[in-house]
Amino acid sequence: MSDAKSVVQSAAKTFAVLRAFSAERTELTITDVAGLAALDRGTAFRLINTLVALGYLAAVPGSRRFRLTLKCLDLGYSALAGGGLAGMAAPLLRELVPGTADAASLGMLEGPDVVYVARAQTEMGRRDLDRRVGSRTGAYAAALGHVLLAWRPEQEARAVLERGERVKLSERTLTDMDALLDRLRAVRARGYAVSDGENAYGLRTVAAPVLDQSGLPRAGVSLTVRSERMALDGFIQTALPELRRVTGALAIALGQIEAAPERRAG
Repeated sequence: MSDAKSVVQSAAKTFAVLRAFSAERTELTITDVAGLAALDRGTAFRLINTLVALGYLAAVPGSRRFRLTLKCLDLGYSALAGGGLAGMAAPLLRELVPGTADAASLGMLEGPDVVYVARAQTEMGRRDLDRRVGSRTGAYAAALGHVLLAWRPEQEARAVLERGERVKLSERTLTDMDALLDRLRAVRARGYAVSDGENAYGLRTVAAPVLDQSGLPRAGVSLTVRSERMALDGFIQTALPELRRVTGALAIALGQIEAAPERRAG
């Protein structure tokens, strides 16, 4: 929680004015903004006129109302878009380690493999569990791979699985095609994937997809914990809300980035 003495109230009020607008409230009068932002009318008047002068608000012709401009999309857009999903995910992953999980990853599908594109982790104590950015693992045997395949058409998922070698990494690893396709259906129905020692002994993982606007998985996020640290049910209960928060935030950011060029062109 920030110290109230260190908060610039004028900046907070400016953002309160911008947040007064929404998809349901696209055009507002000064009185409307004052009420929604909990400001007196004089302050709302000055802030609105400042934002108009800066290009973030525009007067609606023939009325006393104002609207947001497309310049608002530039607030952080360049910095976020420049780093792509990996850049956006990195600070979110770091926030979850070590409090929620021993490792947090963002992965993308490349051929039959998951490629780790962002990662935060503690010292796992085993070199074979150290998944650095750029490392790969077979999609068939990883919770990340399951969420990257489960939201794709089944024939496409099958084709991806058939392209790679499927070997048992532990006694729990599924390698049979029919069993894997059944697993993908279950993952999609549940909304997330779970791995308990299937990809590596002693690790428990929960993963969820980052879906684009068409409902296809652009990436996946996973949280992993050592089995001695937490029971599986307890880990799912703890990790799943955080996992959904991160994937939801990344999906929203992805949608804004993809839509921004179209809005600007329009």
